[in-house]
Amino acid sequence: MFFCDVGISCFLDCKRIKLQRCMHGKALNMLKKILNVLFLFVFFIIPARAELKVDIIAGALEPISVAIQKIETVGNVSSDDAKMIRDVVGADLQSTGLFRIVSRDALPEFVEMGNLPDFQLWSAVKAQVLVQAKLSAESGGRYNLEFYVWDVNSKEQIEAQSLVASKKSARRLAHIMADAIYERLTGEVGYFDTQIVFIAETGPVHNRTKRMAIMDQDGYGLRYLSDKKTFVMSPHFSPNMQTIVFLSFRDDDPMVWTLDLETGEQRRLGQFGGMNFAPRFSPDGTKIALSLVKDGITHIYEYDIESKSLRQLTFGNSLNTSPSYSPDGKKMAFNSDRSGKQQIYVLDLESGNVERITYGAGRYATPAWSPDGKFIAFTKMADDTFYIGIMDPRGRNEKILAGGWYMEAPSWAPGSRRLVYYETEKALDGIERISHIRSVDITGQNIYEIELPDDVNGVEPTWSPKLP
Repeated sequence: MFFCDVGISCFLDCKRIKLQRCMHGKALNMLKKILNVLFLFVFFIIPARAELKVDIIAGALEPISVAIQKIETVGNVSSDDAKMIRDVVGADLQSTGLFRIVSRDALPEFVEMGNLPDFQLWSAVKAQVLVQAKLSAESGGRYNLEFYVWDVNSKEQIEAQSLVASKKSARRLAHIMADAIYERLTGEVGYFDTQIVFIAETGPVHNRTKRMAIMDQDGYGLRYLSDKKTFVMSPHFSPNMQTIVFLSFRDDDPMVWTLDLETGEQRRLGQFGGMNFAPRFSPDGTKIALSLVKDGITHIYEYDIESKSLRQLTFGNSLNTSPSYSPDGKKMAFNSDRSGKQQIYVLDLESGNVERITYGAGRYATPAWSPDGKFIAFTKMADDTFYIGIMDPRGRNEKILAGGWYMEAPSWAPGSRRLVYYETEKALDGIERISHIRSVDITGQNIYEIELPDDVNGVEPTWSPKLP
């Protein structure tokens, strides 16, 4: 069996979220007045003085303890929104396995922003980080979320920001706030303000309906992007988050299509004279790599979106598929059976040279280059077990992150810290199949399932870049 990844305007107006880095106390108030006059959003960076850091490579042996105060509210603010923001920030941070959220029952007396916390009291409840926040209602149906982050041990403020968005985008405010805290404490790119597109399967295994769906990275806000009539597979985001490319079996003709996320418009990519599948955008969004079957042979091609031209990238009589660009767009990982067994290869797009990088026992497929270029994730099958793993771009330092009866389609979060993939459980009756979308850390720790509705099976997930 050769395994591969063939196997609406619904955006919130959070696009218009304006992010400001702000200063403390009176300087913050002055800054806000200036912004109201000039209608500008200016970025201020607060120097990092404290040395509180998470060892993100090894994983924290003992998670950093974070206390999140009850959020202050000013004006016509929904108490449910304030509670939701606090809950989401806590859940985002705790989901990483790098942080422990201090129980609310253990928190000392509430301290308003602008007043210096009593760090001795916070240290007594073993809090290493204190987060204060205030949610204010502004004109035009907007929220302003201000927050301070304190290093309890050094008694220093290590982050302060102000975020503005429409009230209906309050949940995104929470994710952006969690990203800011995560980035300050780890030095890595946050991934909470992101989405996942996947194939939602419903119905009995012998008659499954496959619909393209999208949700926040924590499973919230699931919505469908395709109807029940058309069989779809292999969705992937464009770098600017405006388009999704996917395989559609419309009219029983398997072809690559694109979906505009703002307008909902779908377009066929082109007439290529054969079945095409496994599409991926290039890092600059100007090209789409895909597999195309001609005369019974499957090769990888590159489609130039502007010129509408098609360039063949692989040659010979082998089966080549699952292309994945390197972050700089100069190389492409793919899998091929040209050696007699399915393995992963790397193609230099300038010279055309191809190098095999996997030599381990078993078969390798579905390579996915990490955003930072340091890893290639893969699916491996050996001894009747499927595995998700990572290795460096030369095929060295292979590390298995998860294993099971069937799992496939690893996809990277921004920052290259986590992956999503799907796992299908072996049914006791040998017929029914239940598929889950899971997330795993690059250390192989902290695997968790992204919750879906009870009647939905999730397969072929792809993690988005950070939202615009």
